[in-house]
Amino acid sequence: MQDSTKGIFLMIGACTIWGLSPIYYKLLVNVPPLELLAHRTFWSLVVFAGLLVVQGRLGKLRDALGTGRAVLITGFAALMISTNWFLFIFSVQIGQVRETSLGYYIFPLVAVLLGVVVLRERLAALQWVAVGLAALAVTTLTVGLGSAPWIALTLAVTFGAYGLVKKRLAVGAVVSVTAEVVLLGPLALLWLLWLQGQGTGVFGVDVRTSGLLVLSGLLTAFPMILFSAAAKKVNMATLGLLQYLNPTLQFFCAVVLFGEPLTPFHITTFGLIWIALALYSGAGLAQDRARRKSVMTSSAEPPA
Repeated sequence: MQDSTKGIFLMIGACTIWGLSPIYYKLLVNVPPLELLAHRTFWSLVVFAGLLVVQGRLGKLRDALGTGRAVLITGFAALMISTNWFLFIFSVQIGQVRETSLGYYIFPLVAVLLGVVVLRERLAALQWVAVGLAALAVTTLTVGLGSAPWIALTLAVTFGAYGLVKKRLAVGAVVSVTAEVVLLGPLALLWLLWLQGQGTGVFGVDVRTSGLLVLSGLLTAFPMILFSAAAKKVNMATLGLLQYLNPTLQFFCAVVLFGEPLTPFHITTFGLIWIALALYSGAGLAQDRARRKSVMTSSAEPPA
């Protein structure tokens, strides 16, 4: 099997776990979202740190946290991803998986817009049209429902900011995520110990709940490992297209499994977003083909 094919299967595995994760969090609706976030953070630290120990790469954390600037960047990334995690958990518990799906559909377009504003990147005409359609979609839903889809927007912005700041880190994905939970882990552990001391913590109350809480670390780490491996084997255009499997499966969970209602405004909004993503992806694929053609042409030229 070719590396690119392996990469596609690895990416499908990662996105399937992410996309179906609302089912897991629905099983823990009895756990307050902040407590569940603390467990996810702590058990992720255990899994990620254990993985680096087994790989003999624990020393790589010095590269991620070795300077004050690195700590600040990693700390900001940790703040963005923990906010994202909390809001996702909260959304599942209040029956708004439909909005989490919308947020992760919007995310690539928000990330592109952040690139324009922060990194001064330039967009092709079709990409601008895609961003405009996304803005129209959000406006449609806001007017239709009488309030902005703040959950979707916050998820998209926090994940977009997270991806943007990660570009400034020289370490790999697994090491950088481990560094993030290293910073968050002590806070999570203190909160959990305080809850247990108050007698309000859910850990240890029953085997099922406790086991599911411990599983949150593996559920966080495993798809990240798959994603990191996939990123090394497939090009960015393919990676970007496959990522849409995540919000598509979340949409399936929301509408089919959880029975969340879809108003005409939601249908219109998702339709506009899907058209926007088709245009954006088409422009991205065209740029990727042009880059590869340019590389092949330049490599085929005889030396002077």
